[in-house]
Amino acid sequence: MNQPRIISIKDLNRYIKGLLEDDDVLADVWVRGEISNFTHHSSGHMYFTLKDKDSRVKCIMFASYNQRLPFMPKEGTRVIARGNISVYERDGQYQFYVTQMQPDGVGSLYLAYEQLKKKLEAEGLFSPLAKKTIPRFPGAIGVITSPTGAAVRDIVTTLQRRYPSVPILLYPVLVQGSQAAPSIVRAIQTMNERREVDVLIVGRGGGSLEELWAFNEEIVARSIYQSEIPVISAVGHETDFTIADFVADLRAATPTAAAELAVPHHLELKQELHHYMQRLQGGLMKRLQSGRDRLARLNRSPALQQPHKQLRQPAERLDRLKEQLHYRMSAKLSQAEHKQMRLNQRLTGFNPANQIVAARDKETAARRRLQLAMQSVLKDAKARFGGQLKQLDALSPLKVMQRGYSLVYDEKETRLIRSVSQLQPGDVVKIRLSDGQVDCQVWSMEEKKG
Repeated sequence: MNQPRIISIKDLNRYIKGLLEDDDVLADVWVRGEISNFTHHSSGHMYFTLKDKDSRVKCIMFASYNQRLPFMPKEGTRVIARGNISVYERDGQYQFYVTQMQPDGVGSLYLAYEQLKKKLEAEGLFSPLAKKTIPRFPGAIGVITSPTGAAVRDIVTTLQRRYPSVPILLYPVLVQGSQAAPSIVRAIQTMNERREVDVLIVGRGGGSLEELWAFNEEIVARSIYQSEIPVISAVGHETDFTIADFVADLRAATPTAAAELAVPHHLELKQELHHYMQRLQGGLMKRLQSGRDRLARLNRSPALQQPHKQLRQPAERLDRLKEQLHYRMSAKLSQAEHKQMRLNQRLTGFNPANQIVAARDKETAARRRLQLAMQSVLKDAKARFGGQLKQLDALSPLKVMQRGYSLVYDEKETRLIRSVSQLQPGDVVKIRLSDGQVDCQVWSMEEKKG
């Protein structure tokens, strides 16, 4: 009996995974269902379940794929998803790995439409401040639409009827299907690169939401917003509103209305021109009549009828002005002469020779005052010095000694003896008299009794 082959759970799940991934049907399959248990992870990956009334399957859509979604999935949204079936080895559970997803049905398309509309409005793509002005007299019109639809015929017919001289450049594009949006974007970019037109009309005829969906694509909206050439949107009927209508610089209800907004009517221009000509003629006639009336009033004026009378008062005024001028000139001249005299006197006072003489006289007087002051000071000093000498002579010890007094010093003459208590028998003393000095020795002492 053969021994059974035993494998690990990991190998089993891996084997099943290989079978599923090698299956031609499961490697690329489209699935329709309703989203439930939706989670948008912080990593960017989306985890959810697709279900119908009979069954369900777990799904994952990695961030690298869901970044290109034209709408944000949410709970209850019906979608059509494309991807492959594989096994998550760790749990042994098969999953649907989604690579593409689109709304299923009109309700989901409307959801994608509303989500994109809110997103672009929040970014400012619908702001009136971003709208460019449509030129009143464009040099050329660019039309981006299908070359076979009724819209292009309505646009061209209306343009030729209203403004026959304007050149029309048609850029044929797809307006329906998966390739319509890229086709419209290329047309807008090419027209901006060539710079051959002044206005772009972008649109198509009416249709269902699915048929108009190319004009709800984000790439088309951003291309219209980035266009340097003003864009008029002309999509569908009057009740149809697309994302392109909100982004465009001007929205037309129909393609025919877009052509009417793009150019003026030549008959209206003729009427306007005629109106301006009438206003110009009326203004010129009014100005001419006003000039004639003014000339007539001037002809009747006294200044022209009797011009000599008009000169009398100015002549009298001129005479008075001459008198005033003569008087003021004389006064000014007199003031100037007085001022000159004062300046001459001041200048004479500042003559260097006179200043030198004055300085010498001043110096002589100062020297004389200085000598007198010095003599007075010297005299006072001599008097004070004589008095001080007399006072010093009177106070001198020598003067006292001449009256019989003497000074007694110790042997070294460093100490003056004032009391017998400073001496002992046998001490040598020196006695200074008025005319000399005596060296003595003490033999005995007698202290005076008090």
